[in-house]
Amino acid sequence: MLDQSRQWYLFGYDMRRIGHHWQVAWAEFLWGDRSPVRARLDDVVQVEGAGVHGNFHAGAPVLAGEPTCSAIVLPDSLVLFKTLQLPLAAEDELDSVMRLEVMANSPFPASDTAAGWALSQRGEKGLQVELAIASRSAAMRHLGQQHDVHDVQEREVWALAGERPIVLRGFGEGARLARYQRRLLRIALLLGGALLLLLLILALAAGGTYFRLQQYETLATRVEREAADVTRQRQSLSVANQTILAVNDVLREYPDPHRELARLTALLGDEAYIVQYTQRGRDLRLRGRAADAAGVVQTLTREAAYEEVADQGITAVGNSGIEQFNVNVRLREGGQ
Repeated sequence: MLDQSRQWYLFGYDMRRIGHHWQVAWAEFLWGDRSPVRARLDDVVQVEGAGVHGNFHAGAPVLAGEPTCSAIVLPDSLVLFKTLQLPLAAEDELDSVMRLEVMANSPFPASDTAAGWALSQRGEKGLQVELAIASRSAAMRHLGQQHDVHDVQEREVWALAGERPIVLRGFGEGARLARYQRRLLRIALLLGGALLLLLLILALAAGGTYFRLQQYETLATRVEREAADVTRQRQSLSVANQTILAVNDVLREYPDPHRELARLTALLGDEAYIVQYTQRGRDLRLRGRAADAAGVVQTLTREAAYEEVADQGITAVGNSGIEQFNVNVRLREGGQ
């Protein structure tokens, strides 16, 4: 059955720890013995002792450059060297692995152990690491007797594994590493500032382009709006003309109610009034009240503009002496 944990591995790397792999890769790029950045920014170290005298930069002897710190090389008699073959998977945890190796191989007490290591080879089969272990008290005794150095932080202490120097940790290398870290920080700030400046320039250029685009869009919107207004006005004029034609047709087909109301006002006088007036084309329906409703009906019947007057009944309104009449009138076509 397939091991479920192997599903997270790609090219031998556990993808669940991709963040850790990324951090280790950056640490190796900036702080490793073969770091191209450190080879450019690290201090030049003046080295002496064990038959070595000269300047070293990034682990290699150099002729040019002004040394800013110094190191003393311990003789081989004070250093225990061991070459370790490690699998590639141990590279991400190399510091932890090497601490365990130091504890396992050091013949000195833990408080008196000074050690250092350097990655000498990296191949398809694994890693080759050079380990150096020394007694801290024996090293300080040698520094005091041979170089008049009594402060553990005064000088760096190195060991030579063949031609490759190994820095023993816990001595004066901290000052050099701190200066290197400050250089990295300054460069990071400069790069960050340059990046921000570049982003600002791009943002200003994009802002200017966006501003011009907004102007063009505003102009285009105004032109479109004006064109739309003209189109709407043209359509409104066309609709108005059609409406006028339709109204004229309606007026020709249906008489003007205002004119008929004026006619009724003149015919009825002050003795009668209309309660309800309904007009549909040439057909009028009147409901009104008067003291002499029959006389009102006769007056309407004698009107020449009316083609037909049909009395729908006259009723008395209580004991008021007022009568209510209902009349249907048909206007004469073309009559005035």
